[in-house]
Amino acid sequence: MTDPILRASGLTRTFYAPRRDIFSRREASFTLHPADIEVAAGSSLGIIGESGSGKSTLARLLLALDTPDAGGLEVAERAVDFRAGAREMRWLRALTGVVLQDPYGSLDPRMSVGRIVGEPLWALDVAGDRRARVREVLARVGLDGAADRYPHEFSGGQRQRIALARALAHRPKILVGDEPLSALDVTVRAQILELLASIRRDEGLTLIMVSHDLGVVQNVCDEVLVMTDGAVVEQGSTREVLSRPAHPYTQKLLSAIPTI
Repeated sequence: MTDPILRASGLTRTFYAPRRDIFSRREASFTLHPADIEVAAGSSLGIIGESGSGKSTLARLLLALDTPDAGGLEVAERAVDFRAGAREMRWLRALTGVVLQDPYGSLDPRMSVGRIVGEPLWALDVAGDRRARVREVLARVGLDGAADRYPHEFSGGQRQRIALARALAHRPKILVGDEPLSALDVTVRAQILELLASIRRDEGLTLIMVSHDLGVVQNVCDEVLVMTDGAVVEQGSTREVLSRPAHPYTQKLLSAIPTI
């Protein structure tokens, strides 16, 4: 088996509701229960569950965009210090790229596409011809010649391609997609899925896909992790889990899929 490029052990996170008054106790509004995850280099993991199950919270912890209450994370055999400053975390930012759910809100409308896509190259001080790399990665996602235009000139699917180009510009080893297809229509979603599969194959990327869409996970991911109420209830190969679910929640999730 390929060595894991990412290993999480016992990651937990609790969020608290605001106090009603200074005398009341803090009450937990959501808790991510201890999560253990291993992702092999070059593989793809799907994290599924209903809205509010903790998928995005877990993804943020795997990207060190939030600090856990307990647990640890190793990426490329290096321990992540969640309390380190931005400069000390540059090694992790160089290894990871992220595509978010909303293609409209995740791009700065005041910046040209070239500046948006090139931002990681300048922020991480990547060596080489950065402008050439921007043109190269835009062409890779099917937007050749778009560098001088602005986000409002593009459709939702094209904006998600811009976001994907930005995530890939610095040549990360791990790509995390947090519901990157849910805001797109079916036809565009299929195009982005095909593009993701092609890029993953050509670049040898490790993919972590957060989704409530079982069809997306089935088509893209080798492994699947099922969450509900902040807990991981089942994980294994996608084929095994989706064809023979062991946990009642996974069975319920699959039974809710409409059939014709």
